[in-house]
Amino acid sequence: MSSSVQRKRVRKSPEARRAEIVETAARVALTEGLECVTLRRIAEELTVRPGLISHYFPSAEDLVAEAFSVASTGELDALLPADRPHGTPTQYLARYFALSAGEAYDDISRLWINARHLSRYRPVLRDRVAVQELASDDRLSELIREGVERGEFRTDDPRATAIQILVVLDGLGAHANTDRSDRPEAVMRMAVTTAERELGLTHGTLTEVTPLVVPTESAEPGGSVGSVGSVGSVGSVGSVGSVGSVGSVGSGDPGEAGEPGETRDRAESGESAESDESGESGESGESGESGESA
Repeated sequence: MSSSVQRKRVRKSPEARRAEIVETAARVALTEGLECVTLRRIAEELTVRPGLISHYFPSAEDLVAEAFSVASTGELDALLPADRPHGTPTQYLARYFALSAGEAYDDISRLWINARHLSRYRPVLRDRVAVQELASDDRLSELIREGVERGEFRTDDPRATAIQILVVLDGLGAHANTDRSDRPEAVMRMAVTTAERELGLTHGTLTEVTPLVVPTESAEPGGSVGSVGSVGSVGSVGSVGSVGSVGSVGSGDPGEAGEPGETRDRAESGESAESDESGESGESGESGESGESA
């Protein structure tokens, strides 16, 4: 008498599933562009049905905007952490410039170029771009303000100085798709030169400062982009560009019904639950309803 062993699949909570979708979309956005972030493409990456993606993101525009937000937030946290216990403001600013230079930063530069172009036509993305720009302004302003309070920097307007620096970095990043091998050193150093001038620092301060060593940590839920270790002078770049985990992760309890979006897709294709290509069982907290828009 023949017997079959039913494959037991690991289920994910709604929070974990949504985080996985966003993380995957952010990775695709960074490496291929926001135009490649579609419900079907992300479903293919995760080997699930498109209906499952549309349950969490009924509109592709929402998924694109979320992917950009997660990728750009991860970039900001990797380049300039909100908590800076390992060094001085000068060291963190030097590290920021070092990580913002070279090919390792090109993917995020391309993402910003891409997002600003598409935001002309996509209002949801436009709002996210504005939020992320403000977050970058705030983070750099806070660092400069801290440096002023500690007597390391001199400026009457930390925010204006931060914006000047960011404008120069954006201008340099706009050439991420072109060959920059013959670019003069003075141009490559323009952002650092601007910072040193506006902050009352002598020339070379931000390239000759003692390197800051930040303990390398694995990606945590809520994640950052890549891992960054010690950074020396400008042009010595850490690992920036791979998206870490996003959101909370957990697994559901066995025996729950399938995820929203799967039942409808199976019914339309004539497949049973046992023939699901994704190799995943139903996840906790979800009913078998499709939950997706037409």
